[in-house]
Amino acid sequence: MANAQDPNRFKEQVDELANKQYNFSNDKPLVVFTGSSSIRMWKDVQSYFPEYEIINNGFGGSQFSDLLYFYNEMILQRKPGILFIYEGDNDLNDNKKPVKILKEAKQLTKKIQQDLPETRIVFISPKPSIARVKLKNKYITFNNKLERYCNRTKNAEFANVWTPMLDAQGNVFKDIFIEDGLHMNKKGYDIWGNVIGGFLESE
Repeated sequence: MANAQDPNRFKEQVDELANKQYNFSNDKPLVVFTGSSSIRMWKDVQSYFPEYEIINNGFGGSQFSDLLYFYNEMILQRKPGILFIYEGDNDLNDNKKPVKILKEAKQLTKKIQQDLPETRIVFISPKPSIARVKLKNKYITFNNKLERYCNRTKNAEFANVWTPMLDAQGNVFKDIFIEDGLHMNKKGYDIWGNVIGGFLESE
């Protein structure tokens, strides 16, 4: 991978996730969440969607290039019916251009469509945060590009968590984050749960 950062910095986390054993019943659909630390830290994601079997394959600090690198372990191996992907947040913070990030999102989508044609892919929009408020316009640009791509791509959908995390004046809610102003507390995950629940209800 032509990436400035070595994806193998996540190898230990990825190996642990890939080797994790699950005792799932076959009568519930399998949903995989993967992506960066906002997924990894959603420890109780299963409790939000009890009618599904949930695997949390989030690995902290990752970017789209890392998910491409660990595609087999994080996505293909589990063969999910529905796949939620949260990447882009760290890419934008790493000064990657929205066009380059979208290119990697497209590469990932094509791989999934080729290998798992029945899997529904749902991209979760990079979220607003107190810590990265200066990058707001880049986030909006990327989210718009990603949404347009999903709208014209089979089996790809866009989950907009950006708008519900803003108040009436367009400012990010201050009480939905932990101390770092980047990662969410339960209030933040409740917002995500409402948005994502809408995609699962349509099953």
